[in-house]
Amino acid sequence: MSDTVRQQAEADTAEVVKVAAVTLPEPAQEIVPLEQAGPAESAEIRKRMDEINITETNSIVSFGSAAQAELQQISQAMLADVKNKEVGPAGNSLRDIVTTIRGFSVEELDPNRKRSWWERLIGKARPVAEFMAKYEDVQGQIDRITDDLLKHEHVLLKDIESLDQLYEKTLAFYDELALYIAAGEAKIGNLDSDTIPAKEKEVEAAPEEQAVMEAQELRDLRSARDDLERRVHDLKLTRQVTMQSLPSIRLVQENDKSLVTKINSTLVNTVPLWETQLAQAVTIQRSTEAAKAVREATDLTNELLTANAENLRESNRMVREEMERGVFDIEAVKEANQNLIATINESLEIADQGKARRAAAEEELVKMETELKNTLASAKARASDGTTGAT
Repeated sequence: MSDTVRQQAEADTAEVVKVAAVTLPEPAQEIVPLEQAGPAESAEIRKRMDEINITETNSIVSFGSAAQAELQQISQAMLADVKNKEVGPAGNSLRDIVTTIRGFSVEELDPNRKRSWWERLIGKARPVAEFMAKYEDVQGQIDRITDDLLKHEHVLLKDIESLDQLYEKTLAFYDELALYIAAGEAKIGNLDSDTIPAKEKEVEAAPEEQAVMEAQELRDLRSARDDLERRVHDLKLTRQVTMQSLPSIRLVQENDKSLVTKINSTLVNTVPLWETQLAQAVTIQRSTEAAKAVREATDLTNELLTANAENLRESNRMVREEMERGVFDIEAVKEANQNLIATINESLEIADQGKARRAAAEEELVKMETELKNTLASAKARASDGTTGAT
């Protein structure tokens, strides 16, 4: 929740308490007749009786309509205000913020939880990264919803004030109707007890040429009296409906008061508590990650120390063994000596074999040379004998 929303919600707390503490007056149940009314009320009743002109139909038809004019203005203003509103029900925002918080699962923070094969397959983020992303998303949703809730709160406060005015005007209209009904009944009583009997006497006493006109006036007077009676009956019905609307207004207003109180409590108390818990969850997670990083660093240091000690031991062993060895290993010298002896013996043997082969070759060469000489001599002798015979 932003600081602006928090400050505004805290500033609205006093107004919410003030509005919630307002009590509305109860309507009067009985209509006080003119004979039982006090001086002030009696004067008001007589004032409304003067509005009736029994000879004019319009005055009877419109009798009591002036009382409703101001009430209609208030109702129309409220309807116009409702028409201009573009905000959803406040209850939806409350449900949204609860849903948002419930969707934030701290169980997903388990650092030992391994991703399933499906999560690895679809490349789902690791729990910590997903948690941080979800926290940022939840914080953004909380800011948006609390801003909407503050708007709802202001709208409801305005509605409650409008309902106060509507209730007051409706109650005034209800009381005004009682005056008009009392005035109408008093007027009907006067007509029944005085005006109509007097007119009947005038009809009876009228000469024959005026009897028809007087009788018509009497019928008109009685008709006007009946119209007034019907109008008073309509006013009584209107008053009954008006009396039923008063508790309806109070019920709507009480609901609005409860809702605006709940919204203000949510903004001032609940949401900061939720945000504190979320912040603690993030801090705990970060501490866990930091502890994990420290543990991994410590484990790495221990591994390095152990590995270095083992490497030092192995290196020292190799160095010391090399230092303790002679320039040549006795086995190598012995083997080299044996190889040298074998080489000398082989060389001597090969030399003897070569000498034998050369001696044999010399004998063969002498033999071949002798054979060649004999062959050449024989050939020469044959050639000489042939030349002699021809001669």
